[in-house]
Amino acid sequence: MPQRKPLILVVDDDPGILKLVTLNLELEGYQVITASDGKTALQLIENEQPTLVILDVMMPGMDGLQVCERVRQFSDVSILMLTAKGRSEDIINGLNKGADDYVVKPFSSDELLARVRAILRRARFPEEMPQPPFVSGDLVIDFAQHRVTAGADEVLLTPTEYRILCLLARNVGKAITQDHLLSEVWGQEYCGDTHILQVAVARLRKKIGEDAGNPKYIITRPGIGYVFKKP
Repeated sequence: MPQRKPLILVVDDDPGILKLVTLNLELEGYQVITASDGKTALQLIENEQPTLVILDVMMPGMDGLQVCERVRQFSDVSILMLTAKGRSEDIINGLNKGADDYVVKPFSSDELLARVRAILRRARFPEEMPQPPFVSGDLVIDFAQHRVTAGADEVLLTPTEYRILCLLARNVGKAITQDHLLSEVWGQEYCGDTHILQVAVARLRKKIGEDAGNPKYIITRPGIGYVFKKP
């Protein structure tokens, strides 16, 4: 029996965009639920546990940035932001709030679906050969359970953040270039998008208790990329 495609929540206060996005996703075989305001979106995320949330930024009342920030307090669900603001600072602001990716309005259906496929590909953890946990100081990565702890606390990472951490940890002591990280974690089409990588690494550092000014784990190699410090 074929496996059903993931459940996607689309959140937008514009009925036309909501209908268009829903139609395109359903034609691709995805299951879709919708919300037209932030409060309803939060309830659906908690109750229905979608695999992906497509979230408009500009909504009355609780906007998309506020919703994103609230979601990250209790869920690692993948979030794709729809924004009418194409300035880099606006995009970075959305990523800083916890979004995994973004699409700038107006967008084509092909662009949106390509971003959706890329995010869902990252959300699936590949089958891995059994291997012992990685330990560096207080940080432990349990590859079998896809679980990260810092001291006594479990760290809630998004699939994207987890993939970055694993890629660096599995190449401990080796510098990984920005484009290699982008290609391996996001996909070839993201090469050169340093904004999305830098913000994701900054979020990851914060979650694992890293002081960017005096890092214990992830070292920046200016103009090159990042390296996970040898224990």
